[in-house]
Amino acid sequence: MRRALEGWEGGISIGGVKISNLRYADDTTLFASSEKELAQLLRRLEVESGLAGLSINKSKTKVMLIDRTGQLSRTGELSDLEFVSEFVYLGSLLSDRGGSEQDIRRRIQIAKGAMTRLKRIWQNRKISNVTKKRLVRTLVFSIFLYGSEAWTIRAADKKRIDAFEMWCWRRMLRIPWTAKRTNESILGQLRVDTRLSTTCYQSILSYFGHIARRPPNNLDRLIVVGKVGGKRPRGRSSSRWSDQVKSLTGLSLTTAMQKAEDRTEWRAIVNNATKALKYGHDLQF
Repeated sequence: MRRALEGWEGGISIGGVKISNLRYADDTTLFASSEKELAQLLRRLEVESGLAGLSINKSKTKVMLIDRTGQLSRTGELSDLEFVSEFVYLGSLLSDRGGSEQDIRRRIQIAKGAMTRLKRIWQNRKISNVTKKRLVRTLVFSIFLYGSEAWTIRAADKKRIDAFEMWCWRRMLRIPWTAKRTNESILGQLRVDTRLSTTCYQSILSYFGHIARRPPNNLDRLIVVGKVGGKRPRGRSSSRWSDQVKSLTGLSLTTAMQKAEDRTEWRAIVNNATKALKYGHDLQF
């Protein structure tokens, strides 16, 4: 990959830095500003891989075109590859529409499947609710929370997460859908003090703290604080990942980055934000 990128000036610009690839183990993601540019980079990679006795598995290679303006057109230079609107990468669902709604929906369905497979445990009256509650959090919620630190959670997503959580508690307690039990009474019975959506926000803030403490040239930090060229579409702008941090903490992004460098201070800020959510303070994006 290093040899393929020698002298290469393509990629997408974030904060004035060109990013052309991301690598994790044997998974590689290439970025380009056009199909022609991507085809050139792919050919470079094929040549260098061939010299090392390796080849690109094109049946597993996906191409995603992200173009809200509708100005980019297919040139046919990558006709042997599959163009997709969404695909699963490292366990998370990526969509050309951006946002996290589709990934959240997918994680809910996977976690619901796990909850259903444990039906015999929920029906076992010899197992206490305290133990069952721990099992739900360990065997079900952990599946749902995979990758949650990178989500951009909108108001509709939060409602969906809360509804999924209540679905799990009702299944665990074997409460029929005809029973007139309020969510508050169920949460009170189980002594649930931290909602699942709040746990998601905690993960986001904790991850932000890790990013803020990284060197200035770190790629994660660059992506969070860097600006992308171009104009945002007319109308209300879509929520960004960093907008959640600002809304949860009441701090500007710059101030939040500075405070997060101190682990103790940032931990206190995260705890205060969590307490506010517990008392019903909703985020305003």
